[in-house]
Amino acid sequence: MTETLMSTYRPQSITFEKGDGIWLWDDQGKQYMDALSGIAVCGLGHAHPAVTAALCEQGKTLIHTSNLYQVKQQQELAERLCRLSGMDKVFFSNSGAEANEAAIKLARLYGHQKNIDNPEIIVMEGSFHGRTMATLSATGNRKVQAGFEPLVKGFVRAPYNDLEAIKAIGQNSKNVVAILVEPIQGEGGIQMPDSDYLNGIRELCNEHGWLMMLDEIQTGMCRSGHWFAFQHNNIQPDVMTLAKGLGNGVPIGACLGKGVAADIFQPGTHGSTFGGNPLVSAVANNVIDTLEKNQYATHAATLGKRMLTGFQQSLQDVEGVTEIRGLGLLLGIELDRPCAELVDHARDKGLLINVTAERVIRLLPPLIISEQDADHIVTVVSELVRDFLSQ
Repeated sequence: MTETLMSTYRPQSITFEKGDGIWLWDDQGKQYMDALSGIAVCGLGHAHPAVTAALCEQGKTLIHTSNLYQVKQQQELAERLCRLSGMDKVFFSNSGAEANEAAIKLARLYGHQKNIDNPEIIVMEGSFHGRTMATLSATGNRKVQAGFEPLVKGFVRAPYNDLEAIKAIGQNSKNVVAILVEPIQGEGGIQMPDSDYLNGIRELCNEHGWLMMLDEIQTGMCRSGHWFAFQHNNIQPDVMTLAKGLGNGVPIGACLGKGVAADIFQPGTHGSTFGGNPLVSAVANNVIDTLEKNQYATHAATLGKRMLTGFQQSLQDVEGVTEIRGLGLLLGIELDRPCAELVDHARDKGLLINVTAERVIRLLPPLIISEQDADHIVTVVSELVRDFLSQ
């Protein structure tokens, strides 16, 4: 790693020079299957023709003007996202952390409009919402927060997948204004709640007048088998945040609001210089075109079930495999011991994976994978797990 870069990462000793679909090639010419998609970003794979065309065509015309002016591509993107999600209005940012920052600010404004001087947001243990000061304070991971004290106040933490804990907080605090939660905890290790968990949160928010705010940054844009993970539960959030797969590698985030939450921000209360500029909005529109045309939500659901079943059959009797879980193309294999070294072992076999929460193999393959690709990932990862646990 070059001495001129701050040491915020521990990158693997590999540099990629070219990508095509599910494949990447390093600077030595070695080929790798990407089962991580840039951490759920490149749902359409690498160098997708629609993304490339949008970048080139818009880049030749107009890249940026700022939000001092109307942006046609941004307006079109907002209308499409609202149609797909059932939300009413959108604020565009440059990242998932910024989208969550917007949601937090929106909730605080909502609280002050209700004459609550110290509004509180319920957040979950094991969550990850970003690395800005507010979003790392909301995050339920002490490692992310360490050294950045004093943290931003106004967050009350509950165990994930525990409705009773949320009810208790509501009974003991009059300052709660919102709940911020991931439908599936990605960085936390593909942690999946009970099937009625989100429905329960929706009911509690209705009962108390809280905003239900869903962080769909990793689960959104067809990855779970629906456009958005909340659609599995037949509910509607008040606020939803997006990023990652929305731009397929181009930096863009979005905070969507519905009902009262859609009109809380007014001119001067929030903003972004780059957010939703013509270039990123044109790309995101083409991403949506491609996802719709190819019915990739349905494809993700089908291939995800195939992979989940494949892992369950292959690893069901392997001692040391704690749990295999997933929804769509978000898959986690939890072991009974730390397994970070499997990242290197997989890379040696030409497969890119990730280990999160120390013991969970996280798989986020591109939505474009074929049955053959899916089976290959299952075969290679299963062999790696068996070899690792037999040591």
